[in-house]
Amino acid sequence: MTASEQPGQGGSRRNGRLAVLGVFLLLACAGFVALGIWQVERRAWKLDLIARVDARVHAAPVPVPDVQAWPRFDAAASEYRRVALRGHFLHDRETLVQALSERGAGFWVLTPLVQPDGSIVLVNRGFVPPGLRDRAARAAGEPAGNVQLTGLLRLSEPAGGFLRRNDASANRWYSRDVAAISAARGLSSIGPVAPFFVDAGAQADAAPAQPESGLTVIRFRNSHLVYALTWFALALGAGAALWWLLLDRRRQAGRGRRG
Repeated sequence: MTASEQPGQGGSRRNGRLAVLGVFLLLACAGFVALGIWQVERRAWKLDLIARVDARVHAAPVPVPDVQAWPRFDAAASEYRRVALRGHFLHDRETLVQALSERGAGFWVLTPLVQPDGSIVLVNRGFVPPGLRDRAARAAGEPAGNVQLTGLLRLSEPAGGFLRRNDASANRWYSRDVAAISAARGLSSIGPVAPFFVDAGAQADAAPAQPESGLTVIRFRNSHLVYALTWFALALGAGAALWWLLLDRRRQAGRGRRG
C-alpha cells in the first residue's frame, strides 16, 4: 500500500479543509458585524450633521468671517452658515461654472465682491441658462455700487467636477475652486481673497435678466441604514453557514463512532 492509499489520510485532508473553511466563516461573520456596527455609527454621525446644518441654514445671518478669522477658519463648523456681507461687485472679473440645477443645464455666475476693508469674497450670484452666458445679455440687471446681501457660506471645490478637471487656460470651469478662480482672475493683486465662497440667497427684487439666486441644494446622502442591514445580513449568512458546517461535522463524527 502506497502512502497515498493509507487509511484515514483522505479524512484528515477533508477535516483540514473544513477547519480552514470554518475559520474563514468565523472571521467573515465577525468582519461583517464590525462593518454593520460602523455603518450604524456613521448613520448617527450623518443624522447629527444634517440636524446641525439645518439649524445653520434657518438661523439668523451672522457677519461673514473677516480676514483675521481666515487662518483659523473652521470649515466643518461654518459650511452652510447664513452670513451677511456688503461691498461692490467686480463684474468684469466674473467666472462662469458649469452647473446642473433644478432649472436645467447652465452656469453659476461667480463674481468677486470687494468688502469695505478691501478683502474679497467670491459670490455665487446664481444660475443662468446657456442663452444668458454672455455677460452682455444680462448686463442691464447687474447691481452697481455698494450692495448688501445674505447667503450661505460654502467651501471651495478644488477637486473639479465629476470626471472633469477645471481648465483655467481655456476658461472652462466645472467646480467652484476658489483658489484657482482667484489666480485666474488676478484677484490677489486687488486684496486678500477668502478661502470660501457664498451662495447668494434669493433676492425678492431681482430683475429677470439677473442670475437666479437661492437655488442652493442641501442634500446629504444617507444610505447608512441600508448598508448596515446589508452587512448584518451577510454576517447572518456567514454565521448560518458556520453553524451548518459545525452541525455537519458533528453528524459525521457521530456516524464515525457508530461505525
